[in-house]
Amino acid sequence: MNFEEKLNHGFELLQDKDIDHALDIARELQKENDKSPEAFYLEALIMQQLNQYDLSMQNITKALALDAENAAYYNLRGSIYMQKEELENAEADFNKAVELTDSSSAHRNIVMLMLMTDRGPQAIPYLIGRIKKDPRDAENWILMGDMIKRGGQADKARTYYEQALNIDPENDYARRQLEE
Repeated sequence: MNFEEKLNHGFELLQDKDIDHALDIARELQKENDKSPEAFYLEALIMQQLNQYDLSMQNITKALALDAENAAYYNLRGSIYMQKEELENAEADFNKAVELTDSSSAHRNIVMLMLMTDRGPQAIPYLIGRIKKDPRDAENWILMGDMIKRGGQADKARTYYEQALNIDPENDYARRQLEE
């Protein structure tokens, strides 16, 4: 297997929750090429799955040192900062990810951060803007449904979950929300 094939296999193992083998591959790849940010990114994702945020941070910092223009790396580091309750740093990283690639997941993380920092009134128009810009992104509809449901409007929230299912019929989360 060449480097790229091993890397893809490592991501597949992580997705399949085979953490030990994914970590073995990440470290093997780092030994093969210590200038590959993806190998450190893989280990950062693994460590995040294990709730080892300091180790995850070390690895994503190495990845960013090798590739400072990767939105996914900033988004992951922002998520780690959020877990560590370093919310200003999280927001800066999410904003950088959005600046680099208009990352949908970073936009969703910004909304989550707004909710965590008592900026809910700002989160709703922000998310409406995201839905208007990318109406085919089921996750934005789900997040809006969740916010509306928490606000006590379960019937209105259903319409957002239904729209998410129209976009992504396989979305188990939206389906479960409609079954409640």
